[in-house]
Amino acid sequence: MSLTTLVILVSIGLVAGFLSGLVGIGGGVIIVPALVLFLGFSQKEAQGTSLGILLLPVGILAVVQYYKQGFLNVNFVLIVALSFIAGGFLGSKLALTLSDAKMKKVFAIIMMLIAIKMLFFDKTKSINNSELTKIQQSKTQ
Repeated sequence: MSLTTLVILVSIGLVAGFLSGLVGIGGGVIIVPALVLFLGFSQKEAQGTSLGILLLPVGILAVVQYYKQGFLNVNFVLIVALSFIAGGFLGSKLALTLSDAKMKKVFAIIMMLIAIKMLFFDKTKSINNSELTKIQQSKTQ
């Protein structure tokens, strides 16, 4: 591995980790496009690498910080994590049947739809005190 490749990989990890801790994004949004753009990975190689990174507890320190402040519902995490396992299996089965060109298009369309929704259709939802109390109570259980 060249020094340039090492610097690119470390930079991708730092940016993805920072944005993950800051706003909860990193894997598919940062790592996949960066691996394709800067290291010439195929779409499938980038997706597989990103998933490999996510399998390790790379976000554990950020999770601990959110948990300490009462912003982590462990029950919800477990439900979504188990569902993520099933969804990841099914999604990977489909992705591996598609060409890289089709995968890039699917990825780009999903990113555009998310961006449009966030820019034009998201409404701010404030958390009320009873919801915050419920989150904090579930933390202590």
